Parts: sequence; structure tokens; C-alpha cells
Amino acid sequence: MAPPDAGAARPRGRGGYWLYLLPSLVLFLAIIVVPFLMNVATSFTRWSGVGTPTWIGLDNYTKLFADERFWASFQHNVALIVAMAVVPTVVGLVLAAALFDYIARRFGARTASALRAAFYLPQVLPVAVAGVVWGWMLHPSYGAVNQIFGLKVNWLGDPDLALATVMAIMVWFQLGYPVVIFMAGLQRVDPSLYEAAEIDGASWWRRFWHITIPQIRPEIFVVLLTCTIAALKVFGPIFVLTRGGPGSATMVPSYFSYLNFFQKVNVGYGSAIATVLALIIVVVTFLFLRVQDRDQERDS
Repeated sequence: MAPPDAGAARPRGRGGYWLYLLPSLVLFLAIIVVPFLMNVATSFTRWSGVGTPTWIGLDNYTKLFADERFWASFQHNVALIVAMAVVPTVVGLVLAAALFDYIARRFGARTASALRAAFYLPQVLPVAVAGVVWGWMLHPSYGAVNQIFGLKVNWLGDPDLALATVMAIMVWFQLGYPVVIFMAGLQRVDPSLYEAAEIDGASWWRRFWHITIPQIRPEIFVVLLTCTIAALKVFGPIFVLTRGGPGSATMVPSYFSYLNFFQKVNVGYGSAIATVLALIIVVVTFLFLRVQDRDQERDS
């Protein structure tokens, strides 16, 4: 008997995968692509959300690029990228390496796991709950922080302190995510590398610099990318903690868009802000992926 034609069966097998991808594709089109295209179309109109939109071409974008509050909001976004991506990545990398290469070996894997869970706990809390609790703790009259240190500081109400306070809260909130990702990445590193380096007399910092960082570079790229995107589109903490204030001290593009959408009922202008923000996120993602590809090509 002649064997079945494997080449003829292969196309049917490939075609079957589309059935599994179809639900996700439909959801992606319905939830991401179609609303984004509608938002782009609305950005070329003047519309209050009621009635028929009026086509105004590029007027919203012309106004946007001349808007000082818009550019100031992006400056605040850069500060939040530092607080939500750069600082948590650096600190999380050190903590993960310490938990994996020092705490787990000296005090046991359970202790390292308990500390990892403690660092990750803020990520589990709802943003609204965490924001309300921090608002209570930083209240100028009865807040725990002022009471403990004997201060009378309006942490979230002072224009000179509000952004730095929000940045500190976001470092606390974001830190657990890099710790968990990096500890997972360290599981695939050959333990003999650390053992050989320790036998050769390498200090913990030298093992960290020459073994840990090179071995988990893919995880570092992932954390930097996802945390940068989260910082660019941050909304919930700003809404709960400061509402963009005092004044515009903590205004970010996502909240600025929301402000124009729902409070100023200038839907077209809010759509233009959201469109520009989405395009910036796409460009940043593309640049990160390009850098990662070049890094992998250099290693291969």
C-alpha cells in the first residue's frame, strides 16, 4: 500500500489553525482596530458628543501642537517613564538577583518566594484602592506619613511636590512586576555559572554584572518595553490621586484626553490627543523591538 501523501495533508493542517485564531482576530478587530479608526476619524472633526460632527480637517492637530499644556503633559510622562520603567527595572534587577543568588541560597527558597510575593503585592491591589489608601496616608492634616515624621506637608497638593510624590508611589506600585519577571528569567540560567564564578572568587556584584545581566537581557527588554508603554498610557493613578493637579502639575496625555472628552466635551480634540499618544506608543514599541532584534543578531 502506498503511504499517504504527507504534502497534501499539510495544507489542511495549517488551515485548521485559523479556526483557533479567528475568535482572537474578531475581538482584536472589534475592540482595538475599529475603535481606533473611529477615534482617528473623529479627530478630524469638531464634535461635542451629541449631534453631527463637523469636519475641520487638521485644525485639532494644529491646535494640539501649539498647546503648551499638551507638551507639558508629555514632559510629565517622561518623568513617569523614569518612575515606572527605568527605576523599577534597575532596582527590580538588583532585588531579583539578590533574592535568587543570595537570599535563596542563604535562607532558603521559601524565604525568597515570600519576599518576591511581598514585592508583587502592590500589583495585585486595584489601582483605585491603592490610590485611595495613599491619598489617606499623604493627607496634609491626618495622613500617616505626616503624623509619623511630624511634618505638615501637602504631598499631593503642592505643585512643587505633587509629581515627585506620584513618581514615588508609581515606583512602589510597579516594582514587583520586574522582580517576578527577572526571577523567572533567572530560573533558566545555568547554576554552574554562579558556582564557578564564586569558586574563582568573584564577588556578588561581579557575578551580577557579568552573569545575571547578560543572561536575562531578553527579560530586561520585555520589562522595559511593557513598563514604558504602561507609563505612556497611565491614567488610573493620576485620576485617583491628583486629577492632573494641582493646576496641571501632574497632567499626562491620557488624562488630558479624558479631560477634553468628558469635561470640556470637545471630543474631536480629545480624539486628536489620543491618536497622537497611540502613534507614539507604536513608534516606541517599534524602536524597542528593533533594538532587541539587533542585540539578538549580534549575539548569534
